[in-house]
Amino acid sequence: MDERTAGAGPLDAERLARAKRAVGDAGLDALLIAPGADLRYLTGYQALPLERLTCLVVPASADPFLVVPRLEHPAALASPAGGLDLEVTAYDETDDAYELIARRLPAGTRAFAVDNQMWAEKLLAFQSALPGAQAALAGDVLSVLRMRKSPGEVEALRRAGAAIDRVHRRVGEWLRPGRTEREVAKDIADAIIEAGHATVDFVIVGSGPNSASPHHDVSDRVIRTGDPVVVDIGGTTEDGYCSDSTRTYAVGEPPAAFRELYEVLLRAQTAQTDAVRPGITSEELDAVGRDIIAAAGDGEHFVHRTGHGIGMETHEEPYIVAGSTRALEPGMAFSVEPGIYLPGTFGARIEDIAVCTPDGGERLNLTGRDLVVLPG
Repeated sequence: MDERTAGAGPLDAERLARAKRAVGDAGLDALLIAPGADLRYLTGYQALPLERLTCLVVPASADPFLVVPRLEHPAALASPAGGLDLEVTAYDETDDAYELIARRLPAGTRAFAVDNQMWAEKLLAFQSALPGAQAALAGDVLSVLRMRKSPGEVEALRRAGAAIDRVHRRVGEWLRPGRTEREVAKDIADAIIEAGHATVDFVIVGSGPNSASPHHDVSDRVIRTGDPVVVDIGGTTEDGYCSDSTRTYAVGEPPAAFRELYEVLLRAQTAQTDAVRPGITSEELDAVGRDIIAAAGDGEHFVHRTGHGIGMETHEEPYIVAGSTRALEPGMAFSVEPGIYLPGTFGARIEDIAVCTPDGGERLNLTGRDLVVLPG
């Protein structure tokens, strides 16, 4: 299936209306949204990011419209955007798409916002076409809408979580001494697709001392008996929602010091997922696990935030981190993934996706969290 016309999952036709209201509330004249998660969220259209401009325009005082290159017009109409009450305008190769949009914006436009991932060359072209207008980030407007997932979006994330759980349950088929991290990662990537994802977003297989590097990718290191192995994997499903889950394995009996470290981590991560509820702030939730790890003497070895929001992007608002006073609300979905890393020795991470519910929280990853010791 062409990814531009793939299903967009639980597309809510009211999203555009909510975005339009948010534009006015923010004191902006228009949102300008290029290809990416924001465009797919608002219209269901997963447009190709090309040098030619594709742009959703959401004025505060007029109807939204989508501007696309002529050669992309059929794909735009065939996407879920074609089923919305949305004008889709095509332009030709010799047209100036930026001037086209500028002419259609309200006279006296003074402030507009672009999506956070718009290419710099496109932002500069809009600034040239709208001299005197102030540019801002649309993320400040749209993140408030996107971070509160609808029931349909939560169900999509639940399906994504179940799919990645199916992969973790099979890791023992591939993880064994004598194989390289890269070989194991290839098998895992194939299984991510088999489990129901449309794309593989990342596969981390960190064995032995590599498990102490939180963002290790893969290498040609040969896995050895006694190695701890961090496996952090995720993909995107056909309807556009992401999975992300980490489990730590041991290939044969690990060192006693690693078991002690892992038990501290498990207590911290369990306490954090149990603490998810409306009203708790991001920094308070971060502190629940961080305090447990610090009390055990490993505070300096928990080197990253507790988690990140997830939806149509693997990393989005809200971020579960010290300094964030954002209170959790029902519908917010995010990872809970404390880790302890001893540089050059070993490390561990446990990660579940959690959703804040009206009366607490729900874990979307349901594989066991105890250390899995595989044959060595």
